[in-house]
Amino acid sequence: MMLIEETAPAAEALPVAALRAHLRLAQGFEGPDDAAETAALAGFLRAAIATIEGRTGKVLLKRRFRMQLDDWRDRLGQSLPLAPVHSVERIEIDDGNGTLTQLPPEGWRLVPDGQRPVILPTRVVLPSIPRRGTVTITFLAGFGDAWSQVPADLAQAVILLAARYYDDRSQDGLRHALPFGVSALIERWRAVRTLAGRGSREWR
Repeated sequence: MMLIEETAPAAEALPVAALRAHLRLAQGFEGPDDAAETAALAGFLRAAIATIEGRTGKVLLKRRFRMQLDDWRDRLGQSLPLAPVHSVERIEIDDGNGTLTQLPPEGWRLVPDGQRPVILPTRVVLPSIPRRGTVTITFLAGFGDAWSQVPADLAQAVILLAARYYDDRSQDGLRHALPFGVSALIERWRAVRTLAGRGSREWR
């Protein structure tokens, strides 16, 4: 499986003001409210968001992703590795010789489960993938476009983790371990995920 993030969280959606307020309240932070500081705090927030999303499989701010598989995991239904999924924009099959075929929307449907969204065939099974071919699924995932739409515990986990990254900015090696408070906040969102396909060709 190859998963590509096609769009990044919008800069204006990042909770820079909330992080700045947290740093001032918790640590006596007195940095200037200038462009350089804003850019630095945004960078810590993006790193924290990426970490939380990686640990939970939940996309905080809505954006577009593209997943490529060399075969379906199961032709009875293909799960998606991220949640929540708002929509699947298109599904394309490449026959391995450069010919793309877009699957008609009436041939499949999205079940937008909060933990394991899945694409189901409207008939019996999803269409077969040529032996040297691939299937690409383009979809939109995320809780919303605005930070206010992110669940409160995940939003707080991002702020706490970004503040830790700010504290440890000169010690990059410390970023590998999550603080206990952050781990506790995201625990209920964590799920055991099966990501890529496990078709016969994947195991050869």
